[in-house]
Amino acid sequence: MQPKLEASQISVRYGNKEIVRKLSFSLAKGSIGCLLGPSGCGKTTVLRAIAGFEPLCSGHISVDGQRISDENRHLPPEQRQIGMVFQDFALFPNMSVSGNIRFALKGWRRKEQQQRISQLLDMIGMNSLAKAYPHQLSGGQQQRVALARALAPRPSMLLLDEPFSSLDIELREQLAQEVRNILRQENITAILVTHDQQEAFALADEICVMDKGRIQQQDSAYNLYHKPANRFVAGFIGEGVLLPGVVESPGSVTTELGAIQGMVPKGCKPGCKVDVLVRPDDIVHDDAAGETAVVSERAFRGSEFLYTLHMPSGIKVLCLAPSHHKHSVGDTIGIRLEFDHLVVFPQEQATSSPEGNSICQSLS
Repeated sequence: MQPKLEASQISVRYGNKEIVRKLSFSLAKGSIGCLLGPSGCGKTTVLRAIAGFEPLCSGHISVDGQRISDENRHLPPEQRQIGMVFQDFALFPNMSVSGNIRFALKGWRRKEQQQRISQLLDMIGMNSLAKAYPHQLSGGQQQRVALARALAPRPSMLLLDEPFSSLDIELREQLAQEVRNILRQENITAILVTHDQQEAFALADEICVMDKGRIQQQDSAYNLYHKPANRFVAGFIGEGVLLPGVVESPGSVTTELGAIQGMVPKGCKPGCKVDVLVRPDDIVHDDAAGETAVVSERAFRGSEFLYTLHMPSGIKVLCLAPSHHKHSVGDTIGIRLEFDHLVVFPQEQATSSPEGNSICQSLS
């Protein structure tokens, strides 16, 4: 099936500096994608290239099979039928909620404008605020109006540039879920740019993790967390530590926490020194367990505590435990392993590879 959006080997330069390097990804029609990564990784530049605000120096971008950008062709933004929600919402302060939405419907008949405005106000739950002005709205309400304005002319695709960054942390996940529901209702293909993985997890179907102008892995949130393709993804997504180990057999790695069972790839032969990715949910607090560790830090998370534990060797691991299991810093607690996925990186490749990106295994 032909993808809605295809970016193939695209590169973007600012002067002599290459910001995006031969980057490729695609997005199916009706899907919600996300470009996720740290500041400066090039994700907003990719979004601007899709929107038509940045030219390509190589590669091409196609929408519905039609090329909109390459080295020689650059369709202007206004001809791309792509909507955009900006980081600061960019609402017109002298226009009401209805006026802001109406602005995106220039060229429509007055009756059609009003029908579309009413439909969108109902969709975002703001019928009673149609005559309100932006300064009278909360941040979350302004975000909904900006989304409605971008959706008003029924664009072919929608781009969202850090749309929740100016909002309170408590609101972000809730609004991300609301935006997802609205996009689903409109059956629109969308791309979100963010550095916040919780926003990405709440909104997107497919996530492209970026670093240094390249996509490190395009996958579901579940696979990014449990089956990272390389060390960067393993470190950027979720929390965890790399625990030294030695491959004992094709199905076992020995670590300070004991033997970890799982599929070890052919490239990691017995005796091979490796690093094993250990997530907080891989370590279970169990006072009856034979292995112990000392609590060095703890963070309360409502239903759970996140404990930082010191092993006898000095290695630190993380452990999530129900909050009714309350321990103080300095306490010694019992722990045991409970692995569902074994993710292993050969130790020598952490230094021999320029980016330390090679993975040995990521399988359940």
